[in-house]
Amino acid sequence: MQVVGARLLGRAHVIAVIQDAQHQWLKPGVDIGEEKLPQGVGLLGRGLMNDGTNALLALVDDGLGVLLMLVALNHGQHRACELGTLTATAIASAAMPGRSLTDWLAVGSGFGYYSLSSILITQYRGPELGTIALLANIIREVITLLGAPLMVRYFGPLAPISSGGATTMDTTLPIITRTSGQDFVILSLFHGFLVDFSVPFLVSFFCSF
Repeated sequence: MQVVGARLLGRAHVIAVIQDAQHQWLKPGVDIGEEKLPQGVGLLGRGLMNDGTNALLALVDDGLGVLLMLVALNHGQHRACELGTLTATAIASAAMPGRSLTDWLAVGSGFGYYSLSSILITQYRGPELGTIALLANIIREVITLLGAPLMVRYFGPLAPISSGGATTMDTTLPIITRTSGQDFVILSLFHGFLVDFSVPFLVSFFCSF
């Protein structure tokens, strides 16, 4: 429970920092102190602090227009991640009888966010499927952490971002930064944000059938 709580707290603080930065962008001539961003981003760990802070500060300097451009570019990336995951889940479900397709799609909709998805699935479908969701999404995160170098080598720098799902905004961000490069830090952050926010809606949707 401490790990889950820390992860949720880290996500909440980073979102608050980004929202605060957006308000500051709307006020010309107002400089965002370097103390706020490292303070919030530091909750994600030393790797994110070292690799992501400079990129975030650069984004603040460039203004809201860059933010909107990144969101537009990331829209297709996070949709590809979600559709690819759900398609692979639907195909794999054919080899796992005993559960409905929507049950397996709910598991796949965790996108690596094992803490929230497993809790929701346990409430809707019981502890058995909730445990499966927990293990499946932990395995997805571990595969990204260990396999990121090979993914970049054979499939390109976007591959570990798609593989990481919701975890690209925190736990897998340092390895993505090292393997894909500094240019993909902000893309990885926003990808994680967008996928992260879709998890409760998609899990609840598939569990409603």
